[in-house]
Amino acid sequence: MANKESSLLKMFLALFLIAVIAAVGLAAVYNVTKDPIEISKNKKKSDAIQSVLPGFNGELKDQELTLEGDNKPVTVHCAYTDGQLTGAAVETYTDKAFSGRFDIMVGLDTNGKILGTAVLSHGETPGLGAKITDKESHFIQQFVGMNPQENPLKVKKDGGEVDAITAATISSRAYCDAIERASRAFNQVKEDQHE
Repeated sequence: MANKESSLLKMFLALFLIAVIAAVGLAAVYNVTKDPIEISKNKKKSDAIQSVLPGFNGELKDQELTLEGDNKPVTVHCAYTDGQLTGAAVETYTDKAFSGRFDIMVGLDTNGKILGTAVLSHGETPGLGAKITDKESHFIQQFVGMNPQENPLKVKKDGGEVDAITAATISSRAYCDAIERASRAFNQVKEDQHE
């Protein structure tokens, strides 16, 4: 009996030691990779802002807000040139994607027209919904010049003007939802500035 208890104790200690070594190893990897990952995220965000606000070289002022009916915030990067608001790059999201969520950056001029969009992160199906990342595609380009406040963005299947990605209507609807959220957030910021 004592032999069995001794064996059990040795196995427990061995498993405990393995768990401690694994935890220490994971903590070390996390500490080594945390800063490079953060730098990469910030560069991707900065590149996206430059992409959706072409030619902008003024000052950005960030404002985070949660829209009515939402439980997650969006960030509006208001663009100023010589103290005048010239547009915004809005970090927005949708929870209606096929994969559940993706994040995009939307550039808007002061009138609310879309200047461009860029995907920050997604988990859509490669070859289908992941086509939202193709900057040269008709799907992405069709949004430039549209104003979500004047014409709500909907895919043609739902009575709108947006051509959906073939075999990826859910992703297309979600993209429209994210842009609508960006437009509402920018309009909210503009209203708050005029009060």
